[in-house]
Amino acid sequence: MTEENRVWRAQTYALLARLLSAAPDKNLLENLIAIDVTEPDSPMGKQWVQLIATAKQADVAAVDDEYQRLFIGVTHGELMPYGSYYQTGFLMEEPLAFLRTDLSRLGLERQEDTAEPEDHIAAQCDVMRLILTAEGTPVVTEDEFFNQHLKPWVLRFFSDLTKADNAQFYRSIGLFGEQFMTMEMGLFD
Repeated sequence: MTEENRVWRAQTYALLARLLSAAPDKNLLENLIAIDVTEPDSPMGKQWVQLIATAKQADVAAVDDEYQRLFIGVTHGELMPYGSYYQTGFLMEEPLAFLRTDLSRLGLERQEDTAEPEDHIAAQCDVMRLILTAEGTPVVTEDEFFNQHLKPWVLRFFSDLTKADNAQFYRSIGLFGEQFMTMEMGLFD
């Protein structure tokens, strides 16, 4: 794998982490619109083109409301973006304990001011970014982390996002995420 490809993957994980941790602001939408897609006819390129087109039409306030309905809600959002939930049907279950063990091995710990459990999709994408940008070989490699903590559930999450009743802008994020994670699975198989 080339260094350029590794950087691109890390940046894509960073983008997914940002989009799934909070609704995009005007600056992020403008940055998305400015992206130059080098291979627009490739499967991933088509998703970039669609994401850019969606960002061009997005209204910041409407996307913020959509994010709230999808992921926050009154008691919870339409989707539960947690690995434990997708793997067991419950929050704070065994998959979270396994994740915490690997995070500890990587020297990562939960921030005290963070309300979300570590198995939130945004947090796991951010860990993949950190592993990809780490100097040397991390204690937990990218393929180990991906296969143990994302592969069992991430495609179902992104598929659910594409079908969510409240998804408009985030439907394109679901399609983008599905394609990217499918590509990642192929890389690690």
